[in-house]
Amino acid sequence: MNTIEVRHLTRRFGAFVAVDDLTFDVGQGEIFGFLGANGAGKSTTIRMLCGLLRPSSGTARVGGIDVGSDPEAVKRRIGYMSQRFSLYEKLTVDQNIAFFGGIYGLSGDRLAARRAFALEMAGLRGREGALTGELAAGWRQRLSLGCAILHEPPIVFLDEPTGGVDPLSRRRFWRLIDELARGGTTVLVTTHYLDEAEHCHRVAIIQAGRLAALGTVPELKQVFAGRPILEIRAPRPVDAMRLLDTLPEVEKTSVFGTAVHAVLRSAETPPGEVAARLGSAGIAAECRVVAPSLEDVFLDVVERSA
Repeated sequence: MNTIEVRHLTRRFGAFVAVDDLTFDVGQGEIFGFLGANGAGKSTTIRMLCGLLRPSSGTARVGGIDVGSDPEAVKRRIGYMSQRFSLYEKLTVDQNIAFFGGIYGLSGDRLAARRAFALEMAGLRGREGALTGELAAGWRQRLSLGCAILHEPPIVFLDEPTGGVDPLSRRRFWRLIDELARGGTTVLVTTHYLDEAEHCHRVAIIQAGRLAALGTVPELKQVFAGRPILEIRAPRPVDAMRLLDTLPEVEKTSVFGTAVHAVLRSAETPPGEVAARLGSAGIAAECRVVAPSLEDVFLDVVERSA
């Protein structure tokens, strides 16, 4: 069953088209990654799906409700969390929970039960009176998620929720997302950390407001079928890239951490041959074939769609 249904969704700001004819579905209990460069239209799309921005054309149904005709009903059925964590830093942990509980109409035993849930999930038992602004980023992140789902919404939108937190906190946060999905909650998440998007059941990549790719992570990686990726490690990576870009057997190169990734035009090119070409130019390098990452896929899709 689909809990989000998007058909030809478009949003214009004057002559500028921010979101252009998007069509996709998200199923119940699915973690759906929504990827794109800055300005690609991710946040504008989420604002429309949350009932905060009216579409210029097209339709979207969230939890069976049309976002254009009844945005207030949509807001009652969703949870939303942004990179800024959507918390009031001058309020205590408990005060933030009470505030959001009031917004969602919670009271009495249900509010008490959900308060206990949020504190447990965030790891903040015993720190209920702490000022939220003085908490470490990882705690604020988990508290923000707890407040966003106090009312147990069936659909949650997370807009770059892991920005500015350490890798361990990011890992813990994704465990919480996995638990939500296993419980049947639909999660649509945007992120700039492409390693995180590997957790998603499916991923959509948008470029200039248009859908450029959609599928499971293994399906998207099939774009490199027959085009091996070489990982090259050299003491002079910039020089290595310049030379690699001149080789006819190399389709393109990109920086990948401290290494260089080179996409070969054919699987018939031996890695040793590329290493030898670098060596003959005085560049000592180690070359090996690696499996494509989602970052490789993202760069490839964006470049092809530009």
